[in-house]
This record gives sequence, structure tokens and C-alpha cells, in this order.
Amino acid sequence: MQYPYQLPALPYAYEALSPMIGDPTLHVHHDKHLKTYVDNLNQALSDCSACQAKPLEELLRDLDQIPETKRTSIRNNGGGVYNHLLYFDCMAPAAGGQPKGSLSAALDREFGSYAAWQEKMKEAALGQFGSGYAWLVCDSSGTLSVVKTANQDCPLTGGLWPILCVDVWEHAYYLDYQNRRADYLDAWFNCINWDFVQKRYDQTGL
Repeated sequence: MQYPYQLPALPYAYEALSPMIGDPTLHVHHDKHLKTYVDNLNQALSDCSACQAKPLEELLRDLDQIPETKRTSIRNNGGGVYNHLLYFDCMAPAAGGQPKGSLSAALDREFGSYAAWQEKMKEAALGQFGSGYAWLVCDSSGTLSVVKTANQDCPLTGGLWPILCVDVWEHAYYLDYQNRRADYLDAWFNCINWDFVQKRYDQTGL
């Protein structure tokens, strides 16, 4: 992912996650909200050749090296692009269930069980006041943890590798669940694309 950024297609049909996440929600979320972040990021980078030369992960990881006049815009809009793309990629139709292999073993090691991780992830997502995300991340040693971030902040900025996220901005769920964030989270667990998440875990980019 590098300048100029393009809006990629949703990796599945808009109706593919229904009834957990509906067609109208994905149309608005992907085609409107994500597109706005893509457009705003391109605008922010349009007069900064040094920033244009860096991949998005590097921009977010090394925000303190970005020109100060660009920092906030890249944090917000670059994070909006990166976080949304990961969120959409972390889901798939006919998915859910539990991970297998090394990721399953890591969840058992760090959290005690899949169910215990699920509880901690839901707690983080419910505990994020206002807009933001809950994440499953790992550090440079491969140790897993659950964190939450506000707005479009990204764990890369804090030196963590994000392997899974759930968006808890209201636009991610309000058309389907109104104010029932907990119900949305319960449904989201049934959409997780564990094959994709396993690949993220295997390719830790720190």
C-alpha cells in the first residue's frame, strides 16, 4: 500500500456476511467511509514527496518521523485506510469457528483458552468509549495481547503488529444493531477469517 492509494474492492460480495453484517452496512462502510479516508490520505500526501515514497505501514509505524504538519492527517486518514482494510480482510462468508495450529496454541498460551480470549476481546471492544477498535496484536517476540485504540489510531504506531481487529465505530454496526454493540460483537465472532489471521500471525511485520 503506497501513494497514490486506491480503494480496493470488498473481498466478498456485499450480502455475503448477512445476517451478521448486512449489505447496506457494508455498502456505506466500504464505499463511503473507507473511500473518504483513501481520498483524504491522498490529499494529505499530495505535496509531500518524502511521505509518498513510504509504504503505509512505515508511515504509521514511524509517525514521529513524519513532518509535523502532516502527522495528524496521516495518523487519522492513514490509520483509517489501514485499519479498515484489515477489518474487512479479517472477515469472510461461512467463516468463524476457532483458529487452528500455531495461532490456536498461542491463544491458549497467552489467554488460557479460545473462550477466554473471546471474552477479553469483547470486553476491550465494549470498553472502548466512543469510536475506535479492539485488536489482537503481537509484539516482536510473537507474544499475543488484546488492546483497544481510539478513533483511527493503529497499533503499528505503538510498535505492535495487528493481526485481527473489530471496528466499533457506530457506522460499522448501527444499521444492523442500533446501540446494541454487544450483539454486533457476538455476530462478528462468527465472521472471523481465521486463515487470514493465521497468515498475519505467521508474517509478523515488526
